[in-house]
Amino acid sequence: MDHCGTIRLETQRLVLRRFSPDDAAAMYKNWASDSEVTKYLSWPTHTDTGVTLKVLEEWAGSYSKNDYYHWAIVLKGTGDEPVGSIAGVRVDDSAEKVEIGYCVGKPWWRQGITSEALKTVMDFFFDRVCVNRVEAKHDPRNPHSGMVMKKCGMRYEGTLRSSCRNNQGISDMCYYAMLKSDRQTSSGQAAAQHVGGRQ
Repeated sequence: MDHCGTIRLETQRLVLRRFSPDDAAAMYKNWASDSEVTKYLSWPTHTDTGVTLKVLEEWAGSYSKNDYYHWAIVLKGTGDEPVGSIAGVRVDDSAEKVEIGYCVGKPWWRQGITSEALKTVMDFFFDRVCVNRVEAKHDPRNPHSGMVMKKCGMRYEGTLRSSCRNNQGISDMCYYAMLKSDRQTSSGQAAAQHVGGRQ
C-alpha cells in the first residue's frame, strides 16, 4: 500500500478536507450532538463543544501519520462548514485493506451526499493508496447505511451476530466490501455495455 495521508479531495458538490479544532462548533451543531445521528455509532453523543474540541485536537494531531485518513465533508458554495465526516477507521497493511466509516448530519440525509463522499474515498483508496479491499459495516437496524454501501458498488458479505457494541448495546453487524478485482470487473462490464449500445 502506498500511504499518503489525508489529502484534499473534491467532487462536483463536495470538498473533503482535513479537520481542524476550528470545526468544533459546526461539528457539534451539525451531527455530534444529535442522538439520532449517533444512535447506531460506537462513540457517544457529545454533551458540549468541549468534548468535540478535544476529539478534533486528537484528530488534528494524527494527520502527521501517513496512514491516517479522516476527512471533513463540506458542501461547495456554503462556506467551509463541515456537515459530516468520513474516515479510514481501520487500515490493515498486511491484508491490503481499509474499513471506511462515515457520519453525516440529519439535515443532509437522503441527498446523495454520503454516497458521493464514500465513492470518492473508495476511488482514492483503490487508485492512490492501492488497497485490494475496501469494507464497511452497519447495524442492521440502520438499513439506509447499507443502501449507501450498495449504491457505491460494495457487495453484502454477511451479518455477524452480536459482533459489535454501539450506542444500542451489543449488536449484529452487516458487512459490505469491494475488491480491486470487483471494481475492474464492473468497469469492464460497463465498457462492454457502452460499446454494445453504440452498435
